[in-house]
Amino acid sequence: MNTRTQTALVTGANKGIGLEIARQLARAGLTVWLGSRDRERGDAAARELSALGDVRALSLDVTDEDSLTAAAARVEEESGVLDVLVNNAGTVSGSDGPPSTVPVDAVRNVFDVNFHGPLRVVQAFLPLVRRAPAGRVVNVSSTMGSLTTLAVPGNPLVRAPFLAYPASKTALNSLTVWLAAELQGTPIKVNSVCPGINATDMNSDPSGQHPSEGAEVAVRAALLPADGPTGTFFDVSGPVPW
Repeated sequence: MNTRTQTALVTGANKGIGLEIARQLARAGLTVWLGSRDRERGDAAARELSALGDVRALSLDVTDEDSLTAAAARVEEESGVLDVLVNNAGTVSGSDGPPSTVPVDAVRNVFDVNFHGPLRVVQAFLPLVRRAPAGRVVNVSSTMGSLTTLAVPGNPLVRAPFLAYPASKTALNSLTVWLAAELQGTPIKVNSVCPGINATDMNSDPSGQHPSEGAEVAVRAALLPADGPTGTFFDVSGPVPW
């Protein structure tokens, strides 16, 4: 009988939705690698969750390939396998704006975290996910990245005065689809999820839900059964169009 404890990595997990994803996965009995760019904050978050189970702080900067190489080596040495990979780390830019005026550097910086970051993480950790009996890759996206939703006449999202963040999530959704296609025929499932509007330091909307609510849809994707979907995009209510 195999009694191995499943292992998960959550990036950007020292606060907000990432912290709540880590909390819920630890509560579900997984060993959780809590990825954090800031080592002290990561250590503090891991201590906060330690009563729930085996939660380990992992220094990890999604924009730094050396950091990712070192992090993957540590996970390989201590766990040997990765069952769940949650690409949660993300950012916005105070310089974001509409296509006609947004500084290109602002777009580049957001893409480096929100798209290139998950791509780097996938390339660093996929060898460990392949070792799992049924690996899961979850990309935390946004309905703002849905081109179909954006193109609907009268959609209020069109009035949003920025490009970098939604475009980066559109690119992230592309990564989901292409990676799922690459992994067809394997037990690995790759999906994008939208956690909705949450009260975090990235969001100025005071009506946002608690991050623990947003985390639930990511955890659902992380724990999909064998007959669950792959290459899809969904939120708490169901499918989201690409």
